[in-house]
Amino acid sequence: MAKQSIFGRIAQLAKANINALLDAAEDPAKMLDQMVRDYKNSIEEARAATADTIGNLRMLEQDHAEDVANAEDWGRKAIAASRKGDELRAAGNATDADKFDNLAKVALGRQMAAEKEARDAEPIIASQTAVVSQLKKGIEAMEGKLRELSAKRDQLIARAKTAEAQTQVMDAMKSIDLLDPTSEISRFEEKVRREEARVLGQQELASSSLDAQFEQLEISDEAIELEARLAALKSGGSPKAVTSGE
Repeated sequence: MAKQSIFGRIAQLAKANINALLDAAEDPAKMLDQMVRDYKNSIEEARAATADTIGNLRMLEQDHAEDVANAEDWGRKAIAASRKGDELRAAGNATDADKFDNLAKVALGRQMAAEKEARDAEPIIASQTAVVSQLKKGIEAMEGKLRELSAKRDQLIARAKTAEAQTQVMDAMKSIDLLDPTSEISRFEEKVRREEARVLGQQELASSSLDAQFEQLEISDEAIELEARLAALKSGGSPKAVTSGE
């Protein structure tokens, strides 16, 4: 994966407005699950790319350190050869002195080549170090967004469960309303009242019947008295009222 595409993905995911994306989603929970998976996959890819980049950087640093060490080593060899040449020349041995001077030049040439390699590697090392730093920061940003996503997902699921529970309670309340036990009690109470009214009616009817019986009894007494007076009249008696005790 090219570093540029990694940077682009990191920047895109790290700057993602999660709330706006959720508002536009038909199913926020599923979208969050997918986003979590995408973030995890992207983080793994970014980590792998960062690991490769760090590996390359460490190799460059090792090569640079080796070039620096070689330059220092060739520098020491050049100094040693030059001093030996000076000693031989001072001793009158110009031929051998020239040989050591030539060796010093060879060592200096090797030193210069090593130094050049070290210098050429330094901007690359600096660039790779900056790349690694950017990648690490990008991964940290992505991990932060992943934590935010996970928290959003957990919150959304909790809210969904709460809403579901509230819906169940409301449905239960509707069922209670439809089967309101107080309405059953009211109907039972009305039945009791009707029964009480029926009993009252029967009692009133019974009372009326008893009064009628007494009235009939009174009528019978009057008839008996009439018959008695008629009999007395026929026997020659006077039609006096019959009093109690006579």
